[in-house]
Amino acid sequence: MDLIARLRAGLPGEAILTDPDVTGSYANDMASFCEAGTPAVVVLPRTVEQVQHVMRTATELRVPVVPQGARTGLSGAANASDGCIVLSLVKMDRIIEINPVDRIAVVEPGVVNAVLSRAVNEHGLYYPPDPSSWEQCSIGGNIGTASGGLCCVKYGVTAEYVLGLDVVLADGRLLSCGRRTAKGVAGYDLTRLFVGSEGSLGIVVRAVLALRPEPPQQLVLAAEFPSTAAACEAVCEIMARGHAPSLLELMDRTSVRAVNAMAQMGLPDTTEALLLAAFDTPDPAADLAAVGALCTAAGATQVVPAETAAESDLLLQARRLTLTALERVKSATMIDDVCVPRSRLAEMLDGTAAIADKYDLTIGVVAHAGDGNTHPTVCFDADDPDESRRARESFDAIMALGLRLGGTITGEHGVGVLKKEWLARELGPVGLELQRGIKDVFDPLGILNPGKVF
Repeated sequence: MDLIARLRAGLPGEAILTDPDVTGSYANDMASFCEAGTPAVVVLPRTVEQVQHVMRTATELRVPVVPQGARTGLSGAANASDGCIVLSLVKMDRIIEINPVDRIAVVEPGVVNAVLSRAVNEHGLYYPPDPSSWEQCSIGGNIGTASGGLCCVKYGVTAEYVLGLDVVLADGRLLSCGRRTAKGVAGYDLTRLFVGSEGSLGIVVRAVLALRPEPPQQLVLAAEFPSTAAACEAVCEIMARGHAPSLLELMDRTSVRAVNAMAQMGLPDTTEALLLAAFDTPDPAADLAAVGALCTAAGATQVVPAETAAESDLLLQARRLTLTALERVKSATMIDDVCVPRSRLAEMLDGTAAIADKYDLTIGVVAHAGDGNTHPTVCFDADDPDESRRARESFDAIMALGLRLGGTITGEHGVGVLKKEWLARELGPVGLELQRGIKDVFDPLGILNPGKVF
């Protein structure tokens, strides 16, 4: 029995897509410079049992399987390989339970992040992880890449909110790991092992997520600086003094000017760095005043605290528009994701500026400054072979810089195809050997998302 016939034995007809014009649209995520193959078929299951059937079929026929969510990823982790089954989980989109007493939500992997956030808000609860693509990205994809967002400085990343998982393994068995309780240390923590594994160990079909009480409305402060070094000094002072901002974002000169050019936001041309800080404490105005004083002491030329939620949204608009603005600079962009210790943030930004000069490229940097996670965005002409080559080389140079500063090649986007050559450099030979051994235990045939991560 061939692949399609075998799949049809356990899936409804509408769950199987074979038209090449349709299946081709599932070939890749949003990353640049990442190869993508041609899938043999795309399946869209709605139940755990259907996912199990797909994996049993794949194991029997030795066919690779590429799990996908909303394909908003930026590392090529969801890219198809030739002849694979693309296993799209977007139809498994039920919020199964919201429990205000236990402060948990139980969801399927296709639930969109923003949909979950709004649903729990109705119960006075809060799901903090907020990737910038939160209106489109799915919880399953967030789990697969251990995604972050603007609120990580105070609330942490996705991994810290995944209590338990149901996972279909490569051979079709169903594994339940983790818990629904606030505490639990029984056995090895397999749940955290799956978080960030990019679909290479199993297929997440259900997740138990931790929730928090909904915080007060945050207020935002914007501070303009004459240098990135001064802005980074302010970041270090804010954290060293024990403040707990709900957001602490930094935009470099290139990003500020790109936003100005697109949206005429009126930011001074002399601005070398813009720092945005927010607090969702009971008295955010007092916290903003204290942080404003630290910014002024560090050399800020202007400090503007918001007094209302509407003013806060207006101040954050520049940050929200950054990627769109940088995409208008050239025909293509590569978004890096290097995270360094906060104390090395200034060196990271200055080093990136030097790399931009060396390769004669426009590279704008926005950063989740509170946790040291930088997003250098390389702007280039995709139709110019030389400029494309320089873009890729600059991207690698930025990762090398991050490692020299004691950082990591990815803070929240994952490894995928884009960064797997760099993973060995960060892990070292012993770490790489052990991680490959773990992969072999869960996926001995190597059919789960082959060619990714390692």
